[in-house]
Amino acid sequence: MSIKRSACTSIMVGKKASLEGTTYISRNEDRLKAIHPKAVIVQPAVTGRKETFVSAYNQLTVPLPASGMRYTATPDVDQSAGPNEEDGFNSKNVGESATESVYANERVLAYDPFVQNGLAEDALTTLVLPFIDSARHGVQYLGELVAKYGSAEGNGVQFIDANEVWYMEIVTGHQWVAVKIPDDCYAVAANQVAIQQIDFNDPDNYQWAAGIQAFVESHHLNPDPEGFNFRHIFGTDTKKDHHYNTPRVWFAQKYFNPEDQSQDPESAELPFIRKPSRKLSIEDVQYVLKSHFDETQYDPMGNGSAHDKLTYRAISLSRTANSHILQMGDLAVQWVGFGIPTFCPHVPMFANTDAIAKAYTDVPEKMTLDSAYWLFEALAMVVESHYEDFIEADLAYQKDLSEWARREIATIQTHALGLEGAAQTAYLTQQNQRIVDHYLTTTRDFLFELMTEGTELSKLTFKMDPNL
Repeated sequence: MSIKRSACTSIMVGKKASLEGTTYISRNEDRLKAIHPKAVIVQPAVTGRKETFVSAYNQLTVPLPASGMRYTATPDVDQSAGPNEEDGFNSKNVGESATESVYANERVLAYDPFVQNGLAEDALTTLVLPFIDSARHGVQYLGELVAKYGSAEGNGVQFIDANEVWYMEIVTGHQWVAVKIPDDCYAVAANQVAIQQIDFNDPDNYQWAAGIQAFVESHHLNPDPEGFNFRHIFGTDTKKDHHYNTPRVWFAQKYFNPEDQSQDPESAELPFIRKPSRKLSIEDVQYVLKSHFDETQYDPMGNGSAHDKLTYRAISLSRTANSHILQMGDLAVQWVGFGIPTFCPHVPMFANTDAIAKAYTDVPEKMTLDSAYWLFEALAMVVESHYEDFIEADLAYQKDLSEWARREIATIQTHALGLEGAAQTAYLTQQNQRIVDHYLTTTRDFLFELMTEGTELSKLTFKMDPNL
């Protein structure tokens, strides 16, 4: 059994459920430690290649196709345990986010255990994203890899294109299913098998591992008298789920469907797919990724009891290495969030680019404010250190950047859609640099303001006479 290395929260939105008419996939990539440096890069297209991928994590060995598309990625800076490229878009505007760690029960694992040197999180972007031409194809392609090499761990993988969003759960060595998120719906996953009923007569909206029905039937694994509820068959319902996983889904649904106040944060039956009560904006998705049970008694930064504040695991954490939103409309936009999501902005970057700003590609071992990763980590630490004094200013800073980004993205897209090929790529690369420069300059100025103000908040002070 492999050791899971990340614990994430994923949000998916269909194009008719979004305010902008775009599709979304998103995830907070949460790691074991608060400092887990990440970069943003562009991997170039390749042709005529004769190479083999060997995982540094578990020695999975896969011959690479001769040709592969250009794609963006957010790899680990330290790749001693594999690239962990996590998320990005390829040059056909197909996106992937890999992975959401999920856990199967012992009954199903008894008959299909994980494969020690099978597919694991470190490889699932590298081995898939450069080679797929649609979200649906992403599921098919990864499913073929699982059939051939097996899986080393349980993972949920999101795929996106301009028309569709797919979520795939790989839960044992070879068993998996995937569902197309309906255009007018959203879905939330939080480290627990999430997919529910599978309709094997509807291949347009569901995909599955060959032989999965026979596997379940032959080993007597379905606890329900009717139907094929993937969560019931393969998932877990434990104390850890009730406190670590389901409350995050509950909070997201509470925000997207505020009219429904009947749900229990510890329920094992929270629906995976729902229609929102309103069309969801980029800001709505960001809000949930930044959330920590805001305005409830469970907020660790709030005024609840000591017990309540420690009852549930929040969505935004100090150990979030990378919070990302992949948005596909007229153009692909990859929103990248470093630092603690609660305190730091998501920075938009157009995916049709030949290069990423140096502040994101070059991540030194020690802190420097020239590095985006370190700058946002520093900002988060300073804001949280004086939360009551700095949080309102921090929220205003994020709101101002969000307003600026909406306006700039609209202007840039209008101009870019009048360009083609290399001219569009060059223009978007230039605009990405301008966007990054604005975000980082604004952030440094804000950080310096907070640090200056913070000097007046020291407890090493004593007032007796204004002249002393």
